[in-house]
Amino acid sequence: MRRHKVSIIGAGMVGSTTAHCLAQKDIADIVLLDIKDGLAAGKGLDLFEASPINAFHGQIQGTTDFAQTKGSDLVVITAGLPRKPGMSRKELIGINGKIVVNAVKECINYSPEAKIIIVTNPVDALTYAAKKLVGLPHSQIMGMSGMLDSSRLRTFIAMELDVSPQDVKAMVIGAHTGSNMIPLLRLANVNTVPLPELLEQEKWPKIIDRTKNAGAEIVSLLQIGSAYYAPAEATTEMVDAILRDKKRLMPCSVCLEGEYGLSDCALCVPVILGKEGVEKVVEIKLTDEEMQEMVKGANVIKEMIECIEV
Repeated sequence: MRRHKVSIIGAGMVGSTTAHCLAQKDIADIVLLDIKDGLAAGKGLDLFEASPINAFHGQIQGTTDFAQTKGSDLVVITAGLPRKPGMSRKELIGINGKIVVNAVKECINYSPEAKIIIVTNPVDALTYAAKKLVGLPHSQIMGMSGMLDSSRLRTFIAMELDVSPQDVKAMVIGAHTGSNMIPLLRLANVNTVPLPELLEQEKWPKIIDRTKNAGAEIVSLLQIGSAYYAPAEATTEMVDAILRDKKRLMPCSVCLEGEYGLSDCALCVPVILGKEGVEKVVEIKLTDEEMQEMVKGANVIKEMIECIEV
């Protein structure tokens, strides 16, 4: 039986940690690609040398050559630059837009049916730009943001209640831009017990604010660099759902085509992930306030998209 193949574009901390997480699951051969000579080859070899210990049975290859990604079932794009001091958002979007769109074009050239997961920020705008500029079907490309934001929300709820994070079910939708995230605490539960029965609503704003600023909190603590463990684990969950056709309901950034009354943008919404990629967009009933926030988020993403020139 043929093993699945996953290519990860970008061998920085998020990309290489994602490769590590996938190797531990042993669900696919892995190609790690980076334009910096030796970086992906070195990290790939180091990870491959751990195979006897972590019981990985496939192949891991590090390369600078997109031709080595040929035949990929799934591609993860983590390549891009972090925002530097003095750099405007427009400048960052312009740079990362070119990197991501060109990477997607290269990968699709060698693996036209591959499902694409965008991790690079600003993830919503780049997911839409890649879909639009490369001409991909609605189901083939998605962004990672919602899985990460929701994991953070679940963690903070668990911390507040002193319960296992595994038992907490909660979701964040909307734009991955901090202020435009929509943590759906009203729908959260702990092993089916509704959150309103466990936590007073006056304590919700603290959890919501920390979720919206979780990325910035880690950047502030690290001082150099940003989060990579949680983003890598979130990405791995999406890869696993697709390759194993699990039909999991997950919050992901997808290009909307009229769902929630929105189009021409990408936002995080609940979707079903399986072997066909985004197999269904799940439309849940939102409050008027939540819908207003969705529209605000969509407008922010549309403004970002206008800054991308490829």
